Amino acid sequence: MRFIGALMALTVLLVGSGVEAATPGDSLYQLDITLTSQGNRASKLDLYRGQPALVTMFYGSCSSVCPLLIERLKSAEALLDADERDRLRVLLVSIDPDRDTPAALAVIARDHNVDLARWTLARADAADVRKLAAVLNVQYRQLPGGDYNHSTVITLLDPEGRRVATTSRLGGADPEFQQAIRQVLSK
Repeated sequence: MRFIGALMALTVLLVGSGVEAATPGDSLYQLDITLTSQGNRASKLDLYRGQPALVTMFYGSCSSVCPLLIERLKSAEALLDADERDRLRVLLVSIDPDRDTPAALAVIARDHNVDLARWTLARADAADVRKLAAVLNVQYRQLPGGDYNHSTVITLLDPEGRRVATTSRLGGADPEFQQAIRQVLSK
C-alpha cells in the first residue's frame, strides 16, 4: 500500500499542479486528466467529486474480461439498497482511446444497459491513460492483434477522490470490498 501511495505522489509531482487548493494531497483528483464521455462531453477526472465512485479501466472491443468487469460493477451495485445505489457513481476509462470513440462507448453503455445518470464510460488521450493506469495500479499492454492484456482492478474512491479500497475479484462478491462501499456511502 505504501508503494501505491508513493507512486501516486510521484505521478502527481510529474503531472504538475493546476489543482484546486481544497483537493486532498492523496486524491486522484489531483491528476490533470481530461476525459471525453460516451455522450461526447469533456470533463476532468474529478467529474464525480462530492460522491463516492467506483473507477476501473477497460476497453470496448474486449470480448472476455471487460464484459465480466462491467457485470461485476453492476453486481456490486445490485447488493446495495436503492438509496445507496443512487449515491454511488461508476467511471470506466478506456485503455484503447484509438478505437473507443464516444460513439463506440455509447454503444457499450447501451448494450450493457448501464444507468447513464450514474455511470460514465470515457476515453482520454494515451498519455493520460498511462498516468491514470499507473495511479490505479492497472497494468496493460497492447497485443499484436490490437487486443490488450490488462489487470482488472476496481478502485473505490471517497467523495474527495481518495482511494478507500480495491478489488480484482470478478467472480462472485468480494465481501470486504462491498463493506468498504457501504462504509463510504454511510458517511
